[in-house]
Amino acid sequence: MDRRFESELERTSPEFQKLVRSVPLQSSPPLPEYWLRCEMLERYVVLRRALPTPGATVLEVGAGPHAISTVPLAFVVGPRGRVVAVERRRWGKFREIASAGGMMDRIRPLACDARRLPLRSGAVDLAVCLHGLRSLPDDATAVAVLREMLRVSGRIVLAETLPISRTDAQRAHLAMYGLREEVFLAATGRRDDVGYRSLDEIASLVDRAGGVAESPIAVDVDLPHALAYFPRDVAERIVDPADRARLVAQWDAANAALEQYGEDHPPVGIVQARPR
Repeated sequence: MDRRFESELERTSPEFQKLVRSVPLQSSPPLPEYWLRCEMLERYVVLRRALPTPGATVLEVGAGPHAISTVPLAFVVGPRGRVVAVERRRWGKFREIASAGGMMDRIRPLACDARRLPLRSGAVDLAVCLHGLRSLPDDATAVAVLREMLRVSGRIVLAETLPISRTDAQRAHLAMYGLREEVFLAATGRRDDVGYRSLDEIASLVDRAGGVAESPIAVDVDLPHALAYFPRDVAERIVDPADRARLVAQWDAANAALEQYGEDHPPVGIVQARPR
């Protein structure tokens, strides 16, 4: 495992270390087996800048099939807290992973469209979306989701990777990630994760949703980040010959950079907001 992962993990409590090490290793070549543990640690590093209160009820938008943010959130809120984990349809290994660390009894999975949450206004203490805005297809959807988050809680926290690179390994990550939206749209007719937004762009979405962004910050995360990668054969399925040739060549260049430099986490933007 990467020494930075081990070093950062050792700075956390023994209880959190035990939780992370209980997370099953993932066999997803070419990603390293410990990628999920590393991503959960990154979420925890971010949460330390805006920790929910132990015992709080927290809404999480975009739980995803691996409970990447849900498990650290459940740890932070403690045995008297609850995480309402919203995901529309991609549950995958969610229950298996959350149960492995003993967190499932703190989590309430909720399958629904985050633009129409079945919760009353003010129902939760905090609403969070950690690296989830990029999975929404467009700005209009993001604004609708943020409006609902502001409705059900007087405080929201957003965290998103920023399009900033300071090292070759961060640039390698951005080069590969930056291809996802165009390649998937051309190959499948749908967007995968959309491009990373700047802090100003995130704050603008909050404003359009009727909220006020408070003191946005950028945080350096000295950890590997292996989630930009996608298989070359996605680009090879593009029908238009010119687009296929161009994007396969760009994929090859981005993959060569990943192999040469590795893949590090760019800075993460954290935006806390409240209703206007």
